Amino acid sequence: MYAAGIDVGSTQTKCIVLDENRNICGRGLRMTGADVMKASRQVFEQACELAGIETHEVGYTIGTGYGRFRVATGDDQITEISCHAKGAVHLFPKTRTILDIGGQDTKAIRTNERGEVVDFCMNDKCAAGTGRFLAAAAEVMGMDVSEIGPASLQSTQKLKITNVCTVFVESEILNQLGRGKKREDILAGVHRSIAGRSASLLRRVGLDEELTFTGGVAKNPGMLDAVRTRTKLQVNASEDSQFMGALGAALFALERELAGANRQEVQS
Repeated sequence: MYAAGIDVGSTQTKCIVLDENRNICGRGLRMTGADVMKASRQVFEQACELAGIETHEVGYTIGTGYGRFRVATGDDQITEISCHAKGAVHLFPKTRTILDIGGQDTKAIRTNERGEVVDFCMNDKCAAGTGRFLAAAAEVMGMDVSEIGPASLQSTQKLKITNVCTVFVESEILNQLGRGKKREDILAGVHRSIAGRSASLLRRVGLDEELTFTGGVAKNPGMLDAVRTRTKLQVNASEDSQFMGALGAALFALERELAGANRQEVQS
């Protein structure tokens, strides 16, 4: 028995396939692009191939993310907020607060021990403090976005970045470079700026002793360090942090598939 979750984000589309014991069997990942249905179908096929199964063997699929209503193989849809909470508590059972930094928005989520959402708030008015903000900083530095986190950890001087607007961050970075500031110090300032903005969201839902960091930005070691420093909390991150929404969706899908199988068994 297999179930799948497909998370269609603004930047990337992810898929997780689980077996009946909630083990991850396959993963799929690609850039979302303009064709959401194509992206969702391709990551689903990719995850099934890695799981060593045919697509028809997946009994139930749930879509999540901003493009969840356009998932080609979806049986149902659940919001990414619920799915990130479900996935985070599955991987880190003591999780009660979640920080999800995606490509275009940032969410702070409060959950209970069952992975049910108690409260949440999000920054979706602009791309400040998101993955897009980091990508803009990387672009003006002439670096790949994967390089800026490790570079920020080499900082030796505390430098404050006052502008959190993605549109104007380029000007501030160029100004700091023109003043002879080192790029690693500038990047550390960028990461601290985002961590401060994220901490403000987290305080609105309530911080607990154990915070789980989800979304693609959780792969950035500089961002992870900045969040830990700012919140002074244990911050969980996983190799599957960027798949957290897809994992939660797959867990919901598996529950529904198992419930359906149990009903059929009772009726028979």
